[in-house]
Amino acid sequence: MRRINMLSSAHKVKAQGVLSAYIEQVQLVEQGLRDTYKVSLNRMIPGDINHYHTIDLKFFLSLPFAKLKGTTVAYVHFVPETIEESLKLPLFVKKAFYAYMLRFYRSVDRIVVVNPYFIGVLRTYGIDDKKIAYIPNVVSEKRFYRHSEEKILAIKQKYAIPSDKFVVLGVGQVQTRKGISDFVEVARRLPGVQFVWAGGFSFGSITEGYKELKKIVDHPPENVTFIGIIPRDEMNDVYNACDLMFLPSYNELFPMSIVEAIALPVPVLLRDLELYRDILFDHYLKGDSVGDFVRIIAAMQPKGEDYGKWSDHARQCHAFYSERHVLALWKQFYEGISP
Repeated sequence: MRRINMLSSAHKVKAQGVLSAYIEQVQLVEQGLRDTYKVSLNRMIPGDINHYHTIDLKFFLSLPFAKLKGTTVAYVHFVPETIEESLKLPLFVKKAFYAYMLRFYRSVDRIVVVNPYFIGVLRTYGIDDKKIAYIPNVVSEKRFYRHSEEKILAIKQKYAIPSDKFVVLGVGQVQTRKGISDFVEVARRLPGVQFVWAGGFSFGSITEGYKELKKIVDHPPENVTFIGIIPRDEMNDVYNACDLMFLPSYNELFPMSIVEAIALPVPVLLRDLELYRDILFDHYLKGDSVGDFVRIIAAMQPKGEDYGKWSDHARQCHAFYSERHVLALWKQFYEGISP
């Protein structure tokens, strides 16, 4: 039986999409391909396939040895563009980190991206797209599903979310690129709607825009609640407490929160970014400005025919990211690179 060695240090930083994606992918392969592959975690003895989920220096140094025995794979969860608006780093540190990141990606045998948009981005950095494969994120339907109305009411009480209001949820680290300022401005213009943000400053004071964002988090409008970093095993409750997910990010790779929300299914409103078009198709609400977002949320608030339509769109989109479909893609990929 061939061995897949999964390598990651994502657990060191709480509440980040990289960790969620790692957990889901590992469990999917462990359970779905157990007749063909033995999965090990952070085993420094190389396997037949060595799958790097993070780009630690110790992992980079292990690449030459890993290649002697098997194939090396890097899972691309970020590129320089997504780091640029996430962390506030000195210029020389930033340049050195970007150079190292790209060297890591160039050094492995194969690359997997979660969004086809980033195949072109990596190509601009001189990475041959023949070594790149696209496999989307996945979430387990055993962990993300719709609760009963009675349980949803109890969840709202737990988080002090009004039970008689339309609830809009944002999820992710509190960073400039996540569009937190627009999220709050939209809330100010819709005082009758409750806005909730799940997430915090995972990287502390080096977060881009930390001082300005900390003021917003500490003194939000009355209809905005920042509930902080929520353990992943409780996030299904948070999604159940909302009527609409709203993520006004300016830059993303592929937020796990979107895949998690549509599993319930919850309609999703996003900024109209090019990278979403090939992964969410026409199954999401989109806007370009605070005015657009206000108009769309106001139209969804009555939960009438339009709301039902976009809930159905979320359900259709989820089918593409089902465990069965994504597992088939991983099976094909691993079989194609096995030594």
